[in-house]
Amino acid sequence: MVRDLDPNAALETARRVLRIECEALDETASRLDENFSRAVDLILHCKGRVVVTGMGKSGQICRKIAATMASTGTSAFFLHAGEAVHGDLGMFARGDVCIAISNSGTTQEVLALLPGVKRLAIPLIAITGGLSSPLAEAADVVIDVRVRKEACPMNLAPTASTTVTLAIGDALSVAVLEAKGFTDRDFAQLHPGGALGRKLMRVEEVMHPDAQVPLVTTSSSLTETLRTMTEGGLGTVGVVDDASGELAGVITDGDIRRAVLRHGDVSGKKASDLMSQNPKTARAEALVEEALATMEKHSITALFILERDTRRPIGIVHLHDLLKASVA
Repeated sequence: MVRDLDPNAALETARRVLRIECEALDETASRLDENFSRAVDLILHCKGRVVVTGMGKSGQICRKIAATMASTGTSAFFLHAGEAVHGDLGMFARGDVCIAISNSGTTQEVLALLPGVKRLAIPLIAITGGLSSPLAEAADVVIDVRVRKEACPMNLAPTASTTVTLAIGDALSVAVLEAKGFTDRDFAQLHPGGALGRKLMRVEEVMHPDAQVPLVTTSSSLTETLRTMTEGGLGTVGVVDDASGELAGVITDGDIRRAVLRHGDVSGKKASDLMSQNPKTARAEALVEEALATMEKHSITALFILERDTRRPIGIVHLHDLLKASVA
């Protein structure tokens, strides 16, 4: 029979679980030694793929570790230990690195695949709490994930131990990506879809390129400026220096309206007389989020994109482009 929930008791349970798991993480961090560095070195210099294998709850943690490594530039995949000894052992190849995870270090399915790993001379990293176990004894590197107790009140369900193992996998992944010099640009190439992909999109991916950039020169007439602005369809036009071709200013619909209110007849004005100087710009390699932030900060709807190391315009990005890309 299910008892009525005591909200205070549930909160206290949650706090207790989190405290136990935090303590386990702190203890694991304090125990880290050269074995962790050796594991990072093995992964960093892996010529093949990192194969992460385990069973049960450990197997589920393996999936996450393999996925994190793959998403941060390390070729990795999960191999179900039970399937490995029934034919999938063929997924291993010389040059691979194996990470085998078993809290006890005695999981039979994991131990059963070790002869095949050794036969191919594949380095073995064991993540285990059983430091004297058969898995630890067979490994080239052992990372200690012992916990004093599980968060489960019966000390049976894998809780603190799986949290620690998952965190070690994250630590390995981050240490390797930092050693590789993995950048946000590399990360973006591996995450082209979804919200994360949009967040990491570059301006060059959404901007209008050279041929579509509405430009006039500083000496252009008002008629030519209006024609170019109308044909561009973006409500703005860039003004480049007649001699250097570098961006000198921009003219928007609002600039022309304000000029008419200020001067009356502006038919004889040149683009240089109407433009706003020191326009806000962006670089093609900048994140679209940065471009959007600039637009929002200065209450503008378009940015001209400049050539690297010069002020020559090579593109333009409008707020509508960011809306279409689901960034804004």
